[in-house]
Amino acid sequence: MILAVSSLKPPHPRYRGRFAPSPTGPLHAGSLASALGSWLDARSNQGAWLVRIEDLDAPRCIAGMDQRILAQLQACGLTWDEEVLWQSQQLKTYQNVLETLYSDRQIYPCTCSRQQITSALSSQGKLRARNQEQIYPGTCRHGYVWQAQLPEAMPPSAWRLALKPEQVIRFSDAELGSQEQNLNTDVGDFVLLRADGIVAYQLAVVVDDARQGITHIVRGADLLSNTARQIYLQGILDYPTPQYRHLPLVLDPHGEKLSKQTQATEINTASEAAALQALQAAALHLGLRNLSDGQDQTIAEWLLQATHAWADRTKQISRTQN
Repeated sequence: MILAVSSLKPPHPRYRGRFAPSPTGPLHAGSLASALGSWLDARSNQGAWLVRIEDLDAPRCIAGMDQRILAQLQACGLTWDEEVLWQSQQLKTYQNVLETLYSDRQIYPCTCSRQQITSALSSQGKLRARNQEQIYPGTCRHGYVWQAQLPEAMPPSAWRLALKPEQVIRFSDAELGSQEQNLNTDVGDFVLLRADGIVAYQLAVVVDDARQGITHIVRGADLLSNTARQIYLQGILDYPTPQYRHLPLVLDPHGEKLSKQTQATEINTASEAAALQALQAAALHLGLRNLSDGQDQTIAEWLLQATHAWADRTKQISRTQN
């Protein structure tokens, strides 16, 4: 079955945003800031706000954490407008897209280990600094013979997207302004299906954003480096490209990104007062500095005030970029 592009474009209002957490831990200050920014951007534009659970990486997901995250969002007044989508329930859709890409000879299997990639780059004098992403040298791409259909039985291998030459992606970020990345020299052919059979983030997020008609993506700046890949994939699949806004990260005392992997503290939503305090901290991080202290206000009343403040903030950023 070939996935029809038209089926990925349901009717939607002018603005459709989303928040897409992974159920690997509860919301912390960093993820709440992203959720709040995304929610405020949707509400200030009279748009719809959706929640998607990115639970494809089953070994990292924690049972029941999806419901815990949803309860935290509700406690903070960050309500969504449509049914929640779980990525683990969309596997057939991703498979259909992979089959389409294979029939177009745009993906190929790769059995390279990280050590083999490192050795290949070393021999070419292209080693990168520690913690920087390695550029795939194209080892498995050369010599692969595509078949009529995606093989059902293959040795354990990842599947990479075969980039076209000279793919320099330029886009305007609503928060950070003009951005540019050369995918060929900065990334190389990237993985769409991991060797363990798990659909890669790059493919799943692009397909889901298209299926849900997402027009605006507001997320943390740690995902900025993924954006050019996603725009490229949107182009070859004939999907629309959303407007992107990447928000400043919440950092720990060591200057590192606050994350579940570094045991970031769970936000306190045990009471409305505690949830409001967490929201106020997130708003302050996002640059909303003239909000009331929330005394004698409900969360809904405070969020309405924050929505107006967000609209003023985005107008100011837009003026500085223009």
